[in-house]
Formats: sequence, structure tokens, C-alpha cells
Amino acid sequence: MRAIHPSADEVVAPIGARLRSVRTAQGMTLAHVAEATGLSKGFLSRVERDETSPSLATLVQLCQVLSLPIGALFAEPEVQHVAFADAPRVNLGGVHVDERLMTPRGEERVQVLRSELAPDAHGGSDLYTINAQVEVLHVLAGTVRLELVDRSIVARAGDAVTFPGREPHTWRVEGGEPATVLWILVPAPWSGSA
Repeated sequence: MRAIHPSADEVVAPIGARLRSVRTAQGMTLAHVAEATGLSKGFLSRVERDETSPSLATLVQLCQVLSLPIGALFAEPEVQHVAFADAPRVNLGGVHVDERLMTPRGEERVQVLRSELAPDAHGGSDLYTINAQVEVLHVLAGTVRLELVDRSIVARAGDAVTFPGREPHTWRVEGGEPATVLWILVPAPWSGSA
């Protein structure tokens, strides 16, 4: 019996965008990488646009300069899909609120909550804080008044308000109509496992 050899996939792994992303995140220019590797800027540019494939030795060299494990170029990105119907319900203390956790429970970098707010919904009469560096209120429908220590901000459909999560605040739906909002919290203040 003859061995069957697998044929190479004609589709080249698109590593260029990942290399460019790592390079720019580190504040490096093509000139910096060219100087460190001895490769031309033109060649590096073609690699980043996936117009040419570098040799394994060149790829190892690029990864060393970028402090990037070579395997990271070929790893599948972790993508998690949370369907609205399957999103777990949570309660962060709001009144007349249906809140759902739209990010995976274990996600620690960011947390997204979608809140369906009744016309009389509110965050309570007392100001509160969230253990997050940044909090974003994005109003998808309706009108919400955000109360901070020193000011009040009315946010309407399409508006977003960004503020420190540790800043004392509360909120209230205005206008006698329901509202739908997204709360984006960075980093995630809790694991969502409760």
C-alpha cells in the first residue's frame, strides 16, 4: 500500500495583519523593524499585506524582534458568541430593569450589559459606584438621565456617556417611555458567575 501524502493548502495563512498589529501596538515603524532585522521596508510591507510569504527563518527573526511567540501568528483567535436569547440575566440593583450579560462570564477585560428599562426604571435614589476604571452608558432607545455628583446628563437614543466607574452616579429613565441601553465596563468588575 502506498502512503498518501497530504497536499498543501493553496490558501496562505494571513499573518501579515497580525504582524502589523503587533508592530504598531509597540510603536515600531517599518524602518525600526527593517533596521533590527536587516530586511528591506518594501519586503516587510509586502509581508504585512500578505503579498509574499517569508521563509521560516525570516518569520522567526520577525517574531523575535516583535517579542511575539511564533505560534501566536497561527493560533485561531478566541471568538465567543453570546446570543441575546441565551444571555444570562443579571441584576446590578436597578429597579424595573431586565439586564443581560452580553459578554462571556469569564471575560475579565470588558463587560457589556444590555438593559431593557421600563418607563419608571432607575438605578436607585442613592449614588453608587462600579469597580471599573471606565464605564460607558450607550443609549440605544429612549432617554436616560445620568446623575453624577456634580452634574446631570441627559442621554438620548444614539448618545453615549463615558465616565470613571468609580465616580458616584445613578440613572433614571426619562420621558415616560421605555429605554434600551448598553453598559460597557472596563475592566469587568465581576465574573458574572453569581
